[in-house]
Amino acid sequence: MSSENVDMLSRLPEEIVSHILSLMPTKHAVRTSILSKRWKYSWMFVTNLDFTENIRHSHGLDSFSEFVDQVLKFCKSPQLNLFRMHLVTLSWLQRPSVSKWIDKAVRLNVHELDIQVNVLELPLSFFTCKTLTKLRLDHIAYDHDVWESVYLPCLKTLDIAIYTNPLVNAFKLVRGCPILESLSLEVQCCKNEEDYLFDVPTLKRLKLTLYCSQSFNNKVVLIVPNLEYLFVGGNLCSLFVMEDVSSLGEATVSFTNLSVGYLWVELLNGLNRVKSLSAQADGFPYLGNTFCSPLPIFLNMKHLELKGFCQSGLISKFLENSPELKHLCIEKVYELLLQEPGYTSWIEPKLVPPCMLTNLTTIKFSNCKGHKCDIQLLEYVLGNAEVLKKVTIIWESLSTELQMQLCTQLLKVPRASQDCEICFHARTTYVDKLIYDW
Repeated sequence: MSSENVDMLSRLPEEIVSHILSLMPTKHAVRTSILSKRWKYSWMFVTNLDFTENIRHSHGLDSFSEFVDQVLKFCKSPQLNLFRMHLVTLSWLQRPSVSKWIDKAVRLNVHELDIQVNVLELPLSFFTCKTLTKLRLDHIAYDHDVWESVYLPCLKTLDIAIYTNPLVNAFKLVRGCPILESLSLEVQCCKNEEDYLFDVPTLKRLKLTLYCSQSFNNKVVLIVPNLEYLFVGGNLCSLFVMEDVSSLGEATVSFTNLSVGYLWVELLNGLNRVKSLSAQADGFPYLGNTFCSPLPIFLNMKHLELKGFCQSGLISKFLENSPELKHLCIEKVYELLLQEPGYTSWIEPKLVPPCMLTNLTTIKFSNCKGHKCDIQLLEYVLGNAEVLKKVTIIWESLSTELQMQLCTQLLKVPRASQDCEICFHARTTYVDKLIYDW
């Protein structure tokens, strides 16, 4: 940094300098103390403390711990907007240090805590912090089963991952947040646990990720009358009971295992009032008899996104059961499973789905490999969707010759909607290249 730039910055008011330094990682903010006498103490008034380190050797832990101790000792800010600590590749950090640092942040009236490090113990002051509004705790293990006297009166956003006794450690924390609006919870399901009860009247957003090796008898019960968005992911291992999700408008479900079909169908039954649904199956795209049970009627759904499913018959079921659907997005993968026993190609509905007669206006088909079932689906939609305005097809891993052949085939299909345009794209390794629009 040139002397002219330093002099110009030095003329800025102290609060502006502190704000600029607060935007830096703390180690860089502290280094500005060598620029001049004017800058020697400026870093002490930062409102954000960001300790993000990649410690590769054990000897680096001592110097890092000493640095954090000194920063917290000389910090003069009356309140911290953010205290962030992300430690990469270090398996365990000494318990006294982490607990002491969090305690100091609490005493500095911290608003946001973001801790990504294996924490063995949290200080008692944390559980009754009156200034905390946002909290993220990641990769956490605990020595004790019980968190005593949790009361975080201002906490609105909570993002936490817990793998030990989630019913005690996670839900006791949630119950101590009276104005909680956004919750992201990652838990390891355990045998013989009670139901997971989410009775949080103030909650507006919920992201729940479950990890388990088998299905359990416990339930996930949602009593969240103000919930607007729900994400459920990981392994579908518990029955979801939607007692009150009356405000829910948007949901995303993304699972790595859909082998227990009735759990999946019951979850969809609880989401039948949403306006927007995104469903993704990773690793288990062929679902066999999972959808033998009828899908619910989605009376309000206007946007549907299906990712990873290789059954075109499933798409027709959703079309039949979504009379208000306007926008459909499909992302097909898992080519090798198309020859699985029992796999069915496109199943043409007995009657044209109501949404195709009055509402469906856009379709986007990504990762389209040009399989027979894919082309049958596209031909059916083009020939029957009367208000369709745009169809976007993104070819995946196809030769130029085959792409042109398929494009020509689809362009010859008589369209029920005279206003419908078809956009073809070719996906390459680095970019999506537009071929042409018709």
